Amino acid sequence: MSTKGEVLSKAHDAKPWVRRFGRLGHMAKGAVYALVGIYALMAAAGVGGGTTDTSGALSTVAHEPFGKVLLWLIGIGLIGYVMWELVKTILDVEHEGTDAKGILKRIAYAVSAVIYGSLAVTAFNLAMSAGGGGSSEKTISAKLLAQPFGQWIVGLIGLIILVYGIIELYKGAKEKFMKYFKTHEMNEKELKLAKNAGKAGLIARGIVLAMMGFFFIRTAITANPDESKGLDGALAELASQPFGQILLGLAAAGLILYGIYEVIRGRYQRMDFGQK
Repeated sequence: MSTKGEVLSKAHDAKPWVRRFGRLGHMAKGAVYALVGIYALMAAAGVGGGTTDTSGALSTVAHEPFGKVLLWLIGIGLIGYVMWELVKTILDVEHEGTDAKGILKRIAYAVSAVIYGSLAVTAFNLAMSAGGGGSSEKTISAKLLAQPFGQWIVGLIGLIILVYGIIELYKGAKEKFMKYFKTHEMNEKELKLAKNAGKAGLIARGIVLAMMGFFFIRTAITANPDESKGLDGALAELASQPFGQILLGLAAAGLILYGIYEVIRGRYQRMDFGQK
């Protein structure tokens, strides 16, 4: 059995490949969110499209010219993102530490790895015409509600999503995300684009995530899985409000900008793993 020191040594030797794959992962994640935003923006403008989640966006891509090739590329990229999230979880390359705050952040990285790993599997299944998409939020909620303490579990999930959404919104509003970038390597235009896209994108994503968390909490209170809504449900809820098309358009534009932010982050993210 490999010791922790041997694992660290092997990871250190593979560091350039790990970092490049992780950068590709951020770009793939950005592409998925940009697609979700584009389809929602088309719906808001009344020219086709529709509100969808990340899996739905990949399903739509499958029917486009060269869609299968694009799905393979996105799936491979997302595996890179998953790998980098696991590196952050296990090896603590971002120096989160072992206090309560650090442990919670590393747990969040692990949860992110699971979520985007599932999305990568969906991309590969669609690329091979084997279906995909996985369980909807309603199905997941129904399964959880059937378990002992199911309502508490669903409520806790909702609270975590809600809090995470608020944190994303705060990071965007206060421009806390700029610490992730190697700003000394960026020119003035790149800095401005990263700052503006990140600010608008994180605020939009934070609002949508907070809405999703609220829907899960409502599901826990009512014990009705139909109350659960994912990314597509949150966008549809926005569209149903007064001035809904405008709200949907703003959210869609924000998600597109979030995608752009993730692509730029893939290029310029600080990845000090193994570097002096």
